[in-house]
Amino acid sequence: MTRGILPALWQTPPGRAGLLLLAPLVLGALLAWLAYPRDFGPRLWHNPAAWADFPKAVPPAWTAPFTGRVPHRVLEAREPSREVFDPVFRLGFSLRGPSPVYLVLALGEVVYWEAPPLVEVVLVRPDGEVLLHREVLPGPLPGETPPFRRHFQEPWRRFLGEGLEVAEALESFFRARYGFGHLPLDLPGALFARPGPGGILLPLEGEYQVVVRLRGAHPEDWVGWVRLVLGGEAYGLMGTDTLGRDLIHGLLYGLPLALAIGLSVALWSTALGAFLGLWSGYAGGATDTLIQRLADVLNNLPLLPLLIFLVFVLGANLWITLLVLVAFSWPGLAILVRSAVLQLRAGLEVEAARALGAGPFHILRRHVLPHLVPYLLLQGVFAVPGAILAEAGLSFLGLGDPSLPTWGQMLEAGFRTGAVFLGYWWWVVPPGLLLALTALAFMLLAMGLEALVDPRLRRGG
Repeated sequence: MTRGILPALWQTPPGRAGLLLLAPLVLGALLAWLAYPRDFGPRLWHNPAAWADFPKAVPPAWTAPFTGRVPHRVLEAREPSREVFDPVFRLGFSLRGPSPVYLVLALGEVVYWEAPPLVEVVLVRPDGEVLLHREVLPGPLPGETPPFRRHFQEPWRRFLGEGLEVAEALESFFRARYGFGHLPLDLPGALFARPGPGGILLPLEGEYQVVVRLRGAHPEDWVGWVRLVLGGEAYGLMGTDTLGRDLIHGLLYGLPLALAIGLSVALWSTALGAFLGLWSGYAGGATDTLIQRLADVLNNLPLLPLLIFLVFVLGANLWITLLVLVAFSWPGLAILVRSAVLQLRAGLEVEAARALGAGPFHILRRHVLPHLVPYLLLQGVFAVPGAILAEAGLSFLGLGDPSLPTWGQMLEAGFRTGAVFLGYWWWVVPPGLLLALTALAFMLLAMGLEALVDPRLRRGG
């Protein structure tokens, strides 16, 4: 029955729809599992410093043409050129449309040998150059010996295009270049404009560069990387949350987690329920009574209060969540399998095997279990969406593992910070939609399998 199950599943409309839905989810899960580090959650997702250069709570960049928002851009360079012996970074970008809302420059991994170097930042416009910033980095500490290493843990970060010095530099540039200028007040927008008739600033589109030069006193002075943030109001494929986290990373990282949770809970609960149901139905007597009463007790225990108690005692952990879900998922299947075994046990096939001296494990494995495999497979597939939604529900209630960015965790963070009331739809709709699509894919597969397992549902049957 299990041979050629995929081709047979493809022949049923629900099975075909389920396979088409599940295929991209599985492919995306594999790519995400290979692309992201295993410690992505604690090291990056929950580290605010990793998202310092990203805008807070902004919609996806693809909405910018419809809303008029400025797209947010981050430029980074790691291979400087040399002018004399000063390392120089050139970060170029085109400006076609609204100018950046703000400018932030960050650099890191600075090494110098004698006097602290001077960081000089110049904006190269289509019509000339404007000095944006100049600052000497911190000097050596008492007793410190060269080489002096700075900003390896926390980068040097400054807002550019602000303050009276930049406004005066821009006024001087306008006067020298256009013969007219006044102190611009709308910085940093004036950095990307030129004086028009009557002194009105007009947008200046074209190619720009931000040149970062480290003026040092030693030929081996060095800076490892430079990052320029062109601040905007829209970013990425799925926007950001209030911490600036790029939500597409949380959605992609949560995809293999959701599938792993659903499949592992379904696999273990089906295996446990099948084993206990088989043994209960075949052994009978005290063993049957003990297993069935245990199933009755677990079926009637309230899951949520028990899980809250375990989280309070043991702490929120994904393994505890999985263990509890498996422990409370097998009783129903065990009861149904026991009923089927009671019928099969009285059949001629089992009686003949027993008359030939076959042991109980041989009978269960060779003469009972094969009759139940299609049904167990169907129940296992049915259990996957339930497990995924159960974990998401527990995470939404704050009982999930806080170190892992699951879809339930993203929904909980969105509702906790008022994303629904503030209109941050890009924060709550995508994880909810992915949960629904994943659950729907497995439900369609289960419906396709049901048509194969139940002869009454087969076409022409």
